[in-house]
Amino acid sequence: MADLISFGITVFVGFFAMMNPIANTPIFISLTDGLRPNEKCSIARRSCLIAFLIVATFCLLGKIIFDMFGITIPAFRITGGILVFLIGKDMLSGNTSDVHTPSHEDNEKSLDAKLSIAISPLATPILGGPGIIASAMNFVGDQGLKEIMVILVALANLCVITYFFFISGERFIKFIGESAIKVISRMMGLILAVMGVQMIILGIYGAVHLYK
Repeated sequence: MADLISFGITVFVGFFAMMNPIANTPIFISLTDGLRPNEKCSIARRSCLIAFLIVATFCLLGKIIFDMFGITIPAFRITGGILVFLIGKDMLSGNTSDVHTPSHEDNEKSLDAKLSIAISPLATPILGGPGIIASAMNFVGDQGLKEIMVILVALANLCVITYFFFISGERFIKFIGESAIKVISRMMGLILAVMGVQMIILGIYGAVHLYK
């Protein structure tokens, strides 16, 4: 039992460092700026649930999925990095999308656009990105059923914590004001762009060593 608890703590800390709800909360605030509170809660709930399902799926079937499609972790890192960089670039330049400035002509389509950010970029690659997927697959390794259950419980707890971080972000907005949010949005855009470049670098580095 002590070994399982120790293993669970190790897994949780590793996942926390990768998912990093504290650092990702301002990103969530920036991406959902201008949305109604119920829409923000819906996006937070969906993003955390989808992130859990993505990582849990790779925990259980990751090696099979990657082998089936001939996908490598470096390729996954590079693709995720490009996506994150492009999103960060738009945020940094102050460009807005239908998610931030919805059209009044097509409310239903606009709602779909808003909720789509729960899948990308929030659920993946920000929360359920290549880093945490690779970590999850490493933790699973050749572990038994008990250890795999511990990994999934640790992941579920982290997703719940992340959800509460996200929905508490509204209070943060009211406290610092809208002008500060715009500044934070630009800063988060820069951070996302750098994160994307870093993911690409790690992917290229991994690919070079993989095919050496």
